Amino acid sequence: MKKQVVILATALVLMGLTLTFGQTATKTGENKITKEAVNNYLVGLKSDNHGLRLSCAYFLGEYRISKAMVPLMDMLHNEKTESGRIMAALALTKLGSDMSIYAVKQAAKFDESKRVRNLCVKFYNSQVAIKNTIPNM
Repeated sequence: MKKQVVILATALVLMGLTLTFGQTATKTGENKITKEAVNNYLVGLKSDNHGLRLSCAYFLGEYRISKAMVPLMDMLHNEKTESGRIMAALALTKLGSDMSIYAVKQAAKFDESKRVRNLCVKFYNSQVAIKNTIPNM
């Protein structure tokens, strides 16, 4: 009886691992996101919930949603918390457009918080280093 329980438990664990890790990986750049999800992330940026705002900013940057540039710039300039401004700067850096990178550069100069300024400098410098390593075509 004890042996059967161990075998059953092992089988359940293996099935669980198969379901969790047995999924096929998508190719790089195949992150598909629906319009509804983008709209929800944009609405979430205006939420009173601090964690939701941070999470939405993170995913908008992660998915490189260019439509979020202006709301993220607004968050970078008007967010009351340092962590919110930092997350907005990180998301803008991930967008990688000239305008979003310039906004991070300006925050590195003019933000009231030394912590935010220091991280914006790092974000900006990392983006400059990336752009300098890509050969011109």
